[in-house]
Amino acid sequence: MARSAKDCALLLNAMCGFDEKDSTSAQVAHEDYTAKINETSADKSKPLSGLRVGIPLQFWDEKTVDALSTSGLQAPNGVLLACWQAVQQLQKLGATLVDVSLPRVGLSVPAYYVIAPAEASSNLSRFDGVRYGHRAENYTDLESMISRTRAEGFGAEVQRRILTGTYVLCHGYYDAYYLQAQRVRRLIAQDFQSALQSCDVLAGPVAPTTAWKIGEKNNDPVAMYL
Repeated sequence: MARSAKDCALLLNAMCGFDEKDSTSAQVAHEDYTAKINETSADKSKPLSGLRVGIPLQFWDEKTVDALSTSGLQAPNGVLLACWQAVQQLQKLGATLVDVSLPRVGLSVPAYYVIAPAEASSNLSRFDGVRYGHRAENYTDLESMISRTRAEGFGAEVQRRILTGTYVLCHGYYDAYYLQAQRVRRLIAQDFQSALQSCDVLAGPVAPTTAWKIGEKNNDPVAMYL
């Protein structure tokens, strides 16, 4: 996305704020994300003095931290090692590490893959070739027109999400899956809000593995979901 934090801040400045053409956009005050970057610290060797970095115990248990600190480049998980090296660099620049807890963060992936496909199924139902968007050329009746249009217009992953979302929204499964996932999402959000009461930012991995080559996991959607 960018080559520096300042570049990220400039990009976020352009992206943030209310969008009058987006019905889901929140009307919040615009924030200048470059303001803190342009500030100068009294101690130039510790520019991050005063920054509290939260270390979620679920990502960084004591055994993991000890292993990463002593094993050098032999750590089995390249993602954790890279993250821990970044945390150590933040500490060298003056940041303070604060232990926090996200007790329900392990439920994030299953909750997401119930809610997101459900929303995809609902939002994409309008793309049926009737009113706008792509329409298949060869069809015999309305049903074949819609099915051919969607087969041609949606890729495999989109179709997979639509099918999953339709399933969890079906009568008999809505309460058991979709509503339950929404409750879990609210609890996870509360955990993050609680953790951020004692720190300014959170540090941790955002993916379980390092990047793989484009197309390498096309036949393994579960690996891509994680």
